[in-house]
Amino acid sequence: MAFSLGRRAGSYICSELCGTALNQRRYSSSRMDWKQLRPMILKRIRGRSKEYPIKRMIPVAEEVVRAREIVIEGVSRLLRVVPLQSCKFCPEIHIGAKGHEMKTCHGFKRMVKDRQHKWGPGNLNDILVPVQAFHLKNMFQDEIKHDQRFDFTRVPAVLELCHQAGADIPDEYRTEQLSTTANDNLQQPAAILPDELRYIGQKTLDAWEILRLGVTKLLLVYPSKVCEHCSEVHVGPSGHRARMCGVFKFEGWKGMHKWKKAGVDDLVPQKIVWHRRPHDPPVLVDGGRDYYGHAPAVIELCAQVGAIVPPKYNCMMKTHGLAPPVH
Repeated sequence: MAFSLGRRAGSYICSELCGTALNQRRYSSSRMDWKQLRPMILKRIRGRSKEYPIKRMIPVAEEVVRAREIVIEGVSRLLRVVPLQSCKFCPEIHIGAKGHEMKTCHGFKRMVKDRQHKWGPGNLNDILVPVQAFHLKNMFQDEIKHDQRFDFTRVPAVLELCHQAGADIPDEYRTEQLSTTANDNLQQPAAILPDELRYIGQKTLDAWEILRLGVTKLLLVYPSKVCEHCSEVHVGPSGHRARMCGVFKFEGWKGMHKWKKAGVDDLVPQKIVWHRRPHDPPVLVDGGRDYYGHAPAVIELCAQVGAIVPPKYNCMMKTHGLAPPVH
């Protein structure tokens, strides 16, 4: 009796499982009517712009705009007191009265290496590298074609990201601001008290952290693209079609960009510089290259005027590392 009941139960379970599999196979093999789905898909695509900007992200975008203003003003004021050296043959910079003596220059076209830098006075754009993008009227407009590239203005990529996130961007905070502020650094150094200088540095450092954190949050919600072969950035769900990539212009795709997802370093570059610790020599030499630390340029600038650096940079700056051996 028990054997017959178990046999009936097994046959029932087998029939149920086989029937379910047959039904799934029958449903999957049926053809879908794409003519009915197409209007629904197009309606969803046209209506997706109503979901943006996301209201909860508007305060984040506004905070990023304010932090960017503080960083630009603070770095500009600090550069009137702290000297900045910029190499004439490569993008490397050094914050200090005299440039280091390490042989890390690679020239304009990266054709040479192990060459000493030729230093000259730097400016604001050497620390806050300008990254521009096309200014779009709305987030989901048609792709910009090559012959339309002059019909759209170029604005800082961070401001374009905040604009699409719902922040109000005044006209005076567009492309001309960085270049105008950079010329102010050529003036005579202003007399600033040490306590005031330390306050400016700490305020600038805090605003820099808020800026990068806010951009990181916005990039989780609003798509942005960067070219794999150049520094071109486009804020939007898909990249533009302007043929401006000069790396492989002579090859297959005739200057077309190869887009990938952008990160915070693509919109807000850190510009890493060498960091001189208290137990390092006054001028960094080539023999101690393995012992010296690094730091983002804004962090190094603020640290030199007495700002407190967050602990997360200790490993990069090698705060407690050994000094190079004395020969």
